[in-house]
Amino acid sequence: MSQNVTLEVLKELVEGDAVAIRGRAVLDPGGGPGDKVFPPSHSVDKGANKPGAKYAFESRRRNGCDVLCVLLDSVQSQANRMEEALQSLWSERQLALPVIAVDLSEVAPDIGTITSLTAPHRVADALLRDSLLGDNLFRYSPIGHSFTDATIRNAGPLFKVCPTGLIFGIWDSTGPRGGLGAKFARTLTSEIVGIGVEPGVKTKSRIDPASIVTKAAEIYEAKDANERWTHEPKLAKQKTGAPVKIGDGRVSEVNHSNVPPTIDTLAGGVTIDYAEHIVVLSLAALRRIGFSDGGPEARLVLAALGLVAVLASESRGHDLRSRCLLIPRKGEALALEAVARDGSTLRLEIDLDAALVLYGDAVKALPPSLEFDKPAGEPIATLTPSPKLAYLIERSRELAAAGSAIGEE
Repeated sequence: MSQNVTLEVLKELVEGDAVAIRGRAVLDPGGGPGDKVFPPSHSVDKGANKPGAKYAFESRRRNGCDVLCVLLDSVQSQANRMEEALQSLWSERQLALPVIAVDLSEVAPDIGTITSLTAPHRVADALLRDSLLGDNLFRYSPIGHSFTDATIRNAGPLFKVCPTGLIFGIWDSTGPRGGLGAKFARTLTSEIVGIGVEPGVKTKSRIDPASIVTKAAEIYEAKDANERWTHEPKLAKQKTGAPVKIGDGRVSEVNHSNVPPTIDTLAGGVTIDYAEHIVVLSLAALRRIGFSDGGPEARLVLAALGLVAVLASESRGHDLRSRCLLIPRKGEALALEAVARDGSTLRLEIDLDAALVLYGDAVKALPPSLEFDKPAGEPIATLTPSPKLAYLIERSRELAAAGSAIGEE
């Protein structure tokens, strides 16, 4: 049995005895079953030499047996992908949603604007925390206070400025109240896991068409930052009276010379039996979020927003990273169902277009106290980076241009 999701149907699910809306899909590599895929890699101890050591493996139960699995896309990553999809809909004016923008065009023209949909920690992100609204740091502006003062008993202020924080979770851990800052658990989770894993290896090599050899010169950091490197000690940066080498000083440090064939066993990709995509929107968690006014209407908007987020992200496909394209297995694409308190299920029929209409109707039903202040595509506030944040961005870009890596000590 299946049910088309109308506003009344969703309202019954949110206010009734349904505990969750969930979905599951079976995915195969883009090249077909047996093709290799590459999970996200993580830093490991230098002594690690186990095949696949950079990947997040764990055993999961399947049909009563332990099966080796690997994380292909985490809950956090999936949340960011869904927010990116919402950002596109918002910027295309298909989705009315409170969004706060940070204009970085003066210090980082190529980045332009970051929003509370694209900042990793939403409205609690450090980029917003250290930006200005007028002459005040954002946190101490009226909009900033409206979210820092939100609680699980009254989430209305947060709903008005960042409802996605109530969907994907938020913790104002670096605000004036520290660990006691506004904290809301995720109500929507999504994860993609590879099932039945065998680690692989990766090879790399390079033949220099100019036949430059490693011993051709020693390579130093150039005094002139535009030159980046030099082989002449007199033109190099000096430290304690000696020219500063780049790395170990070999020509390969500046991407010349041959790279001998090597085998990477730590991050050589994996083969999998299949991948599994699981989505859960907890209606039980939504019902725990309190509002001083308009609670049922606000929770209905949040449920509809969760459906839009899932379907908008799904419509983009699962090209997760280089060599990790996943496609639904025929007949096993993502299907949503409502789960009642007694465990019974109801298949839900809804696509992205229908979800957008549903969400729009739910937004129109909000009481005046919770109505959104701006139409789709218009931020409720535009911040500018504070001088200290602008310095960090500009200095970091200077160092990156000189060859420093992000996160380098």
